[in-house]
Amino acid sequence: MDIISLFKEIAEQTGKPIEVIIVGAQALPYYGVELRTTMDIDAEVVKGDLEEIYLELKKRGFESDLSENVSRWSVISLPEGYRDRTITIYQDEKLKISVLNPYDFIIMKLRRGTEQDIEDCLSVALANNLSMEELDKYFENAISTSIKDTALFNFKLIYKHFRQILSEKLIERNQGPEKRL
Repeated sequence: MDIISLFKEIAEQTGKPIEVIIVGAQALPYYGVELRTTMDIDAEVVKGDLEEIYLELKKRGFESDLSENVSRWSVISLPEGYRDRTITIYQDEKLKISVLNPYDFIIMKLRRGTEQDIEDCLSVALANNLSMEELDKYFENAISTSIKDTALFNFKLIYKHFRQILSEKLIERNQGPEKRL
């Protein structure tokens, strides 16, 4: 079942308006990236009863991490204004589903920084031709608005690693097989 149908069903079941921002792997198709196998749903609940939504997802066999503020999932803050930059993927009178903009998504995923997160970020960055300079601005915003903590040191290392791999992939893409020596 796709994410839109799933939340439509839950909105119908609860009879209450729901607004969510999908922040995990379930958002990948909306960035032009193939959905990888995942059975969990990571989302910020903007409107609706978080506990009720969680229980409805669980009844349907989905694990979920839901929050009223996904920026607080880490000591590293999401860049300021992330909610204002979301992209609506579905809306009707009972339901609104959005995803983070691609830059915010990358910062979100790199805060944890597993190899899978880095792969997701590379796929999103390449599929959306993201600007390295703009990505650096989002990174700096996240750093400057976060509390000082050793997690910042790790986040900087993860970002540096991601940036290096992305740079190599962009060089590879721009040279193409016919231009390599």
